Amino acid sequence: MENSSNIHPIFDQVLTREEKERRSGQRARVIWLYGLSGSGKSTLANALERRLYGKGFYTALLDGDNVRTGLNRNLGFSDEDREENIRRIAEVSRLFLESGLIVINSFITPLRRYRDLARGILGDDLIEVYVRCSFRKCAERDVKGLYVKANAGDLAFFTGKDSGFEEPERPDLMVDTENNKIETSLEDVYRFVLPRLKRSRNGSSGSKSE
Repeated sequence: MENSSNIHPIFDQVLTREEKERRSGQRARVIWLYGLSGSGKSTLANALERRLYGKGFYTALLDGDNVRTGLNRNLGFSDEDREENIRRIAEVSRLFLESGLIVINSFITPLRRYRDLARGILGDDLIEVYVRCSFRKCAERDVKGLYVKANAGDLAFFTGKDSGFEEPERPDLMVDTENNKIETSLEDVYRFVLPRLKRSRNGSSGSKSE
């Protein structure tokens, strides 16, 4: 174990987030989409990134399956491992924020305490988007075949079946992908986040066009 007295951060020596935001003309934020598997999080995240990219924004996208093939491949799906999964993601997101990037996250993030953990790390830079879709509807879609495996007992700690999902009380935005087309939800998310991302070269609001 490294002795903390031997760690010497250089945050005060690197280019600041303010300088990078001023150069790019955007405000760094973390847009965190969460909901059940199959709710449409990844589809929304990918579409949102492409739309923002098309408008000249600089982005990074973190997706649950991608992160678990690398950074978090040593973690399982117990409550403790899920919490550590979210902590690492939030810390990585914070590093991206300091680089002036807009981060789009797509993770189930099932429990309120996980969301509180992310909020504690990211503060007001976090934009929570709850992608609402019922377990029944997600099971009907079963885009990855996970619900079939879960029903057969081949997946432990499956969210909504063996492991709980707590609906948020006050998300920054809720989109209903059960009853609305993905295009409608994308438009809702885009219109909500856009004014929170725009910044002019002199620091005032609004440099990127719609």
